[in-house]
Amino acid sequence: MLFRIIAAILLAFSAQLAFAEMTPTQIVDALRKPENSTGNIADAVEAVTGARGWMNSDMKPLYDAKIVGEAATALMRPALTNDTRKYPPHHLQILDEALPGSVLVYVMQDGLDIAAMGNLMATTAQVRGLEGAVIDGAIRDITAIRAMQFPIFARRISPATSVGRMVAAGKQIPVMCGGVLVNPGDYIVGDPDGVVVVPRAAAEQVVALLADYDSKESKMMPIIQREKSILKAIEIYNRY
Repeated sequence: MLFRIIAAILLAFSAQLAFAEMTPTQIVDALRKPENSTGNIADAVEAVTGARGWMNSDMKPLYDAKIVGEAATALMRPALTNDTRKYPPHHLQILDEALPGSVLVYVMQDGLDIAAMGNLMATTAQVRGLEGAVIDGAIRDITAIRAMQFPIFARRISPATSVGRMVAAGKQIPVMCGGVLVNPGDYIVGDPDGVVVVPRAAAEQVVALLADYDSKESKMMPIIQREKSILKAIEIYNRY
């Protein structure tokens, strides 16, 4: 009788573990695995959500690096010459407030050639332990930023300052970055191929699908090497 009770408790506990939600740390660790490229992640996001997760192809890394973290967002828009209102520096506030491991997501609305980040902001992000930055706009001071090895993905490089040209319109709000909607807390993954957004609500399904992709691809490689044919591997595993 005691054995049956213990067995029932263990079975119930195992069921709870099976359906337990992944923590953000577990999701980040899974997305960071070397086999989970942005290519595979983009495929998985599209399969799970039915929508594109990859940012515009001109969103490029300043140097080869992989970043994975939760999004902390800020939006800037052009300053109007007749607008004398005082705007809070939301883009600087979020830089000081974002948790370690976060990925800054800056959107320069109608300001693609205006630098959202330079040496001072990159230094601040690095000493605060932020994972990296993704900028729908430009960056500057790239020699210094490359030397400090702080990962930034941006659509342009430009010496033009945002001071006097742009005002901060909000922080920790949904933004359109590189053609993709980013909500605060969504998972951002960047590598030399580009940047992908993993919606927070779909993250566990994406991670599960990535494991399936890796299982198939690891079995396909020997077939390709042996048969010298990708079609034979696809015929078996339906993956390319």
